[in-house]
Amino acid sequence: MRKLHFLGLAVVCLLVAAGSYAQGGAKDPLSGTWVGDWGPSASDRNQVTVELKYDGKSLAGTVNPGANAVPLQKCTYDSKTHAVHMEADAKGHSGQMVHYKIDGKVEGSTLSGTWNHDAVKGDFKITKKS
Repeated sequence: MRKLHFLGLAVVCLLVAAGSYAQGGAKDPLSGTWVGDWGPSASDRNQVTVELKYDGKSLAGTVNPGANAVPLQKCTYDSKTHAVHMEADAKGHSGQMVHYKIDGKVEGSTLSGTWNHDAVKGDFKITKKS
């Protein structure tokens, strides 16, 4: 009887551990490094690296991490539709601040969509590397 009780307890412990691993071990679709390009047309493209962090509720990130990093603001992710919204303020060519609005959708390891500021619009496509 004691062995049966011990065996039952061991099975319960394994099930709890497996459930915890499944929840914590599953990678979210956003956190990591994304690389690709963006631009206003097919012939005018800019290389970009984006670091994203998603904790299950909040999305945060940085464009081109390093000395000229641009922090992302007002980031949201809809896990049902896989829609992403981000905003960022970056210096324009003449030094003025430009406010970008970015909307996209995650499909597998690709995040693509559109961006705009003022009257300028374009698209982007980035791929998750890690």
